[in-house]
Amino acid sequence: MRRFPFPALLFLAVSAHSQDDRALRERAQRYLIDLIRIDTTNPPGNETRVARYLKTVADAEGIPSEVLGGDPARMNFVARLKAAGRTELKPLLLMAHSDVVPADPSQWTVPAFSGEVRDGYILGRGAQDDKSLLAAELAVLVELKRRAVKLNRDVILLSEADEEAGSLGIQWLIKNAWDKIDAEFAVNEGGFAIDVHSGKRLFQIQTSEKIPTRVILTARGRAGHGSLPRADNPVVHLARAITRIAEAGQPVRLNTTTRRYFAEMSKLSDHNWLSPLLPKLENGRGAIAAANEIRAREPEFEALLRTTVSPSMLSAGMKINVIPNTAQAHVDVRRLPEETRDEVMARFRKTIDDPAVDVSSDAGQDMPSTEPSSLTTTLYQAMERVFTRSNPAAAVIPYMSRGATDGSYLRQKGMAVYGAALFLREGESRAHGNDERLSTANLAAGTMLLWDVVGETAGAGR
Repeated sequence: MRRFPFPALLFLAVSAHSQDDRALRERAQRYLIDLIRIDTTNPPGNETRVARYLKTVADAEGIPSEVLGGDPARMNFVARLKAAGRTELKPLLLMAHSDVVPADPSQWTVPAFSGEVRDGYILGRGAQDDKSLLAAELAVLVELKRRAVKLNRDVILLSEADEEAGSLGIQWLIKNAWDKIDAEFAVNEGGFAIDVHSGKRLFQIQTSEKIPTRVILTARGRAGHGSLPRADNPVVHLARAITRIAEAGQPVRLNTTTRRYFAEMSKLSDHNWLSPLLPKLENGRGAIAAANEIRAREPEFEALLRTTVSPSMLSAGMKINVIPNTAQAHVDVRRLPEETRDEVMARFRKTIDDPAVDVSSDAGQDMPSTEPSSLTTTLYQAMERVFTRSNPAAAVIPYMSRGATDGSYLRQKGMAVYGAALFLREGESRAHGNDERLSTANLAAGTMLLWDVVGETAGAGR
């Protein structure tokens, strides 16, 4: 046997370690390109195509996995690596949805499902939302298996269908296969890192999310000739109703996530103007005025303080000289998780105060309102350590997202769910937009962060 001096052995170990990491990064990139090329536009979804791809990869690596669901065209995927020996620790769940929103080919400079790599970016629908996370999670799971890492808890990979529309995938799993995905906590989408002007890199971990609450306003009156103005013109009543709820100061409420978020943000030189306003947010009388002042400076912040109201669709009439019987508006309401749908609807009716206008809920999914996930779990603390180590200018902050994910259904079941801040926001987000993309460097760095987070949480070592 050839013997190496200690420095040579150390060099070989470091070299092998570096090669393993490079293989992990390259594998994530290959998976992302493959996943983008599988068209899972929702509707109709066809997420079974992704589930079968994941099953092929898992089978080739000897990872136990299943394709399961209630619709043969819209199946979910679950894989599990078992802990080494008996353990009292519940599993770690890595989750990402397999469907994507539609893409208008006329608005893209490359085919939306090409997975083309150009100027250091991977382009395609799902590059940000959410196939990049799925690719990173799959690569990490495969790497755990290849390195024969001894885990102190099971690690589960879940790819669920229909997140972008009705969340039918996660609801089916909770109802029919809960034991296959039940975990102590989960890594999900919804978080991101961002570089601010002061030089800090903010790792924003999503621990809570607002709830989509679509509302329909319907005004009714009598039809008539446009040459004779009528007091019961439904268009006028509708316009007045829209203005009233859009301009009304919605109540301000803080939760454990947003209270910590604003406290941490106010410490940064970029946002120290927040400091004198924070005590006012806790004061019932001054809270609305303080929130309005924050909106004038930073609308993104204000949207985390209260339920938001955005009229988005209008329909009325069939001819310019005919006053219609009805006029209708659809309003995109994102309510705070501390509020119920009934509370919001009652407040709107009181604000509108017009018997000619009906306020009703739009048919569709009713996502649950839940408390924010804890900031003291093993997973959250692991992310704090990993993200802090990764950058000398790091600041790790819990965050409530304006958008919604399947995580709310798992939080309702008692699972702590975190939108991990794995990927850096590169300029303006292109999720759901044209020429959606993610840089290869960003994917590689995010994959390595996830590897370290899983290692810190499930006992895996590199």
